[in-house]
Amino acid sequence: MEFGIFSNGYIPGPAAHDTECEHTELMREAECGILADKHNWKYMWFGEHHGLSEYSHMSAPAPLMGYVAAQTDYIHIGSAITSLPTKKEHPARIAERAAMLDHVTDRRFEFGTGRGAGSHELRMFNVLDPNETKAMWDEVIREIPRMWEQKDYDFHGEYFTVPTPHNILPKPYGPGHPPLWVACGNPPTFAKAGSLGIGAIAFNFEPIYNLKGRVAAYKEAIVDPVEQIGQFRNDNVMMTNAVICLEDRETARAIAKAKGRGYLVTMVNLYHDTMPKSPDAVTWPDPPNDPGWTDEMLDLAIEGGYLLCGTPEEVCEQVARYQEVGCDQVVFGLPIEGMAHEQILEMIEVFGEQVIPEYDTDRTHSTDHYRALAERRFPEFGYPLPDNLDVSVIPSSALLPLG
Repeated sequence: MEFGIFSNGYIPGPAAHDTECEHTELMREAECGILADKHNWKYMWFGEHHGLSEYSHMSAPAPLMGYVAAQTDYIHIGSAITSLPTKKEHPARIAERAAMLDHVTDRRFEFGTGRGAGSHELRMFNVLDPNETKAMWDEVIREIPRMWEQKDYDFHGEYFTVPTPHNILPKPYGPGHPPLWVACGNPPTFAKAGSLGIGAIAFNFEPIYNLKGRVAAYKEAIVDPVEQIGQFRNDNVMMTNAVICLEDRETARAIAKAKGRGYLVTMVNLYHDTMPKSPDAVTWPDPPNDPGWTDEMLDLAIEGGYLLCGTPEEVCEQVARYQEVGCDQVVFGLPIEGMAHEQILEMIEVFGEQVIPEYDTDRTHSTDHYRALAERRFPEFGYPLPDNLDVSVIPSSALLPLG
């Protein structure tokens, strides 16, 4: 298994309305990725949400991705997710930005996509029917790989058009293109992702073993995809969860039992109304359930896979549950409720040095292995080239000569 960090710009409470605090948190999350790069972590995923106060202030992750990429050389940097409603953004812009990130990261960009998870932010872009975004995603995801390959791309679809041939630039930093992923907020999407040959980004809001059937459906479908999207199969299930891993056991468990933990889930239940609610279904502004956590209750939560918590040795044993379910990558959201920033940095180093090597013994990213197998799927040109083109002079400083 591989491991990653999920950055979402989570800024709970009054700090969400203070730009100094907003700046502090965004820079802290970048710092986490830069540190993780030195301690065996393979992925840093950046969320993208719009107008979701407190829950996510990460509306434009590309600049922060570039900031982290410039200060790292190993960790892959992914979008989790770029939503594809065509009323929000023309797909050509999305293809351009993803390809540019592939260059800026030196082929370390992971292209996670989805339809968007809530009607509130969709309405910002005049998407009034969330169900419409399924068909939009279906149309766009098939066209972006063609934009990356063809030099005279045009398209006349139901949700967007490129009416005359254009070369969508830049092209990905070849060979291949960024690995493709889709968010699987609803159970049927797992099998769909596998049938399209792309990675699954999943979210753990229930007992981990409940997800085994969905992962199995994905794994069965991706063996022989019905329709391969892109140039290669990305056989990957990524699962997000929470972790509190410190050298001191009692400190880790005290953080897990701290008052206010679960506030993030109330925000998820508020904003993500196209996904199933968490089991407790508590929705902001109602306070998170605060039953006065006992050690027995925490142990039950750990056993169910709702979080990982304890010393590196304990957490190492807990990670095995995700392996048993069939996850290929486990990702942990930051910041962690109840945890000071200095403790988060400590945890990134402790988990990276003491847990990750027990499960991930290959320094090469799985998506790099898959990308090495990429094969073009579309012709370079869709139309005949004009006759009698004869360019005879170009600048002497050109990177390649004529011919």
